[in-house]
Amino acid sequence: MRTVKVELAERSYPIFIGSNLLADKDLISRHLPQHRAAIVTDSVVAPLYLDAFAGALNDAGVEVIRMVIPAGEQHKDWQTLGSVFDSLIAHRCERKTALIALGGGVIGDLTGFAAATYLRGVPFIQIPTTLLAQVDSSVGGKTAVNHPRGKNLIGAFYQPLAVIADTATLATLPQREIGAGLAEVIKYGLIRDPAFFSWLEANIDALTRRDDDALGYAIQRSCENKAEVVAADEREETGIRAQLNLGHTFGHAIEVGTGYGSWLHGEAVAAGMVIAARVSRHMGLMGDDEVTRIVTLLKRAHLPVVAPDLGVDHYLDLMGLDKKVEGGKIRFILLRAIGSAFITAEVPQDAIAAALVESAHHG
Repeated sequence: MRTVKVELAERSYPIFIGSNLLADKDLISRHLPQHRAAIVTDSVVAPLYLDAFAGALNDAGVEVIRMVIPAGEQHKDWQTLGSVFDSLIAHRCERKTALIALGGGVIGDLTGFAAATYLRGVPFIQIPTTLLAQVDSSVGGKTAVNHPRGKNLIGAFYQPLAVIADTATLATLPQREIGAGLAEVIKYGLIRDPAFFSWLEANIDALTRRDDDALGYAIQRSCENKAEVVAADEREETGIRAQLNLGHTFGHAIEVGTGYGSWLHGEAVAAGMVIAARVSRHMGLMGDDEVTRIVTLLKRAHLPVVAPDLGVDHYLDLMGLDKKVEGGKIRFILLRAIGSAFITAEVPQDAIAAALVESAHHG
C-alpha cells in the first residue's frame, strides 16, 4: 500500500493507494468518529461493490445506511442532493455520522457537498472507484453540484478525513473511463512535472492496458502533485491551485455546451488542454513541437483532441460563467512549456478564436 499525505495543519489527511483496500475493514473503520456511517453510491457502482463494502463495515461493528442515486453527471444536481438530505434526516444521522462517498467524481463531489452542509458539516471519507477520481477529484476538498448554466457553480471547500483509492476497482471500469482518468494524470505532467510527462510518454501503453505497477505509480505521483498544490493554496486564493484547472475552462464549456453526460469530464479536459496549448502557441509561448507532443500523448491515451464546434461566441459566453472569472475577465491557465503552467487574464481574443477554430477542425 502506498500512502500520500495532504498537509493542511490540523485538517491533514492520508491518501491510501493499493489493491483490495475495500475489504480492509480496519483501515476504513478507524477513521470513523462513531460506529455508524452513511454510504452514498450510484446505480452503476452499487451492484459491483456496495454489498461487500457494507459487509466489511458491518464486520467491524459499523451500522451502515445505504443510499443509491442515479449514475451520471446529469444527476449531480440540487434535486439529487435533496434526496440525500432527505435520507440523512429520515435516518436521524448525527454530527458524527460520517458520509462515505463510494464511486467516481460525481459521487465524491455531491457527497462532499452534502457533508459540508448537512448539520453545518459532518465527517466524510472519499472512496474513489474511477481513475479520474483517484488521481484528482477525490483529493483536495472541492465539493459541488452543477447548475444548468454551469458546472460546479454551487459548492464548498470541505476536506475529507481520508481518501482510500482501491486500485482493484479499476478492473471493472470501461476503457473510456480509463482514458478520462489519464487526461487528469497527463495534466499534472503538463502543469508542473515535466519528468512525469516524459515518464508518461514512455509508459502510456502500459497505463491504457491497466498494468498494476504503472497505474500504482501514476496514481501516487498524481496525488503527490495535487497534495503539494492543495497544501500551498487550499482555497484557490493565490493562483497556484488554479493551475490544476488546465484545460478545465474550455472543458467545462464543452460539457455544458454539449449537454452534461455526452462528453466524460476527462475527455472534455483533454480537448480543453489542446485548446489551451494552442492558445499558448498563438501567443508565442510554446513551439509547434511541444503542442505536437501533447496532442500525440493524448491520442495514445485514446482521448479526443478535436473539440466540438460550438462557435467562438458560444464558447466565450459559456466560459464567462467560469469560477475563475475575476472582475468580469476570464482567467486562463496557459503553458510557457511542458511542465510550466501559469494563470492570466491578458489573453488576446484572436488567439482564443484561432485556437478554438483550429481545435474544432484538426486533431
